[in-house]
Amino acid sequence: MPEALPYAPTTPATRSALPSVPGVLTTSDVLATGRSIAARQQPDGAIGWPDGHTDAWNHTECAMALSVVGLSGPARRAYEWLRRSQRTDGSWPKRTEPGGEVSDASTDSNQAAYVAVGVWHEYLLTGDMAFVRAMWPAVVQALGFVLDLQAPRGEVLWERHAGGQAGGYALLTGCSSIYQSLRCGGWLADLVGEPQPDWELAADQLGHVVACHPEAFADKSQFSMDWYYPVLAGPLRGPRALDRLADGWPEFVVDGLGVRCILPEPWVTGAETCELVMALDAVGERSRAVELFTKVQHLRDTDGAYWTGWQYVNKAHFPAERSTWTAAAVILAADALSQATGAAALFRDVGAAPQPQPAPDPDACGCQDVDVRS
Repeated sequence: MPEALPYAPTTPATRSALPSVPGVLTTSDVLATGRSIAARQQPDGAIGWPDGHTDAWNHTECAMALSVVGLSGPARRAYEWLRRSQRTDGSWPKRTEPGGEVSDASTDSNQAAYVAVGVWHEYLLTGDMAFVRAMWPAVVQALGFVLDLQAPRGEVLWERHAGGQAGGYALLTGCSSIYQSLRCGGWLADLVGEPQPDWELAADQLGHVVACHPEAFADKSQFSMDWYYPVLAGPLRGPRALDRLADGWPEFVVDGLGVRCILPEPWVTGAETCELVMALDAVGERSRAVELFTKVQHLRDTDGAYWTGWQYVNKAHFPAERSTWTAAAVILAADALSQATGAAALFRDVGAAPQPQPAPDPDACGCQDVDVRS
């Protein structure tokens, strides 16, 4: 077993304060939300869904949120769980039950990639190079696993089955997030002095496909994440990002409540709403971001936890659960809006990486329109 990660930063944190959003959430409110996540952490460090199972993406998001509010012990235990539970091929199971039993041994490529975002985020918060070096092998293995699923055109197939077969299609949301993971991985590589030019090239190619080739992805356009994720995760910036957000706004944003998870269901969800808040902030739409963040606070419970969503026809919380990943999204959005910590610009700064340029005609860009079934 690898040596345990330090539970506290070994160098001074770059934070100036805990996040707060004036008139919406105080620092005490945000800390209470962080504590609601820590209360759900399992003894082995895993942070799971309301039903108890854990996946690497939501777990990492929760670790990031814990660190933002200064709960470094639970955050480092969460990262240690990632190191300890990573498989030899660099992946994590889609579902791990309390106690470590695997209930779905297949792997989601986006879930595996997100560890790079978490480690970069922790470095921005703490400046802790000992932590980065300890996590670096996990990042290398994870991104190696992910890039084995990249098709010649650039998209990344969404899963590898437990038997080893690659999934048959790519997902726009997942590939957008993988783009951010590759960028963060590249910055980590430079930081530790082990440049990974293949990751940079893969990110360029993937970003171009996300920005310019919708035909590369399975049609999940009913889900709001497919609408805003190319903006949130960085492949789209500038006028094209603003146009994309404007185009989907009437369909997905319910005035006074938040963002619909899926059309045509009358259901708004806190995590999707806060991710859109961060996407808006990343492209300079701060006033709309703050307004949306304010409206979604109807999902806040008295102890600082957040209900997953609200079914506005039935006027009931749906599902009837409070989810750790929703609380995590609230904390990360509050940090983005308040710029309280050194990691507050995580989503804004990924857009500073080289932007994929659209081809005048998708058929003229030279991309290989080939699917992989390896």
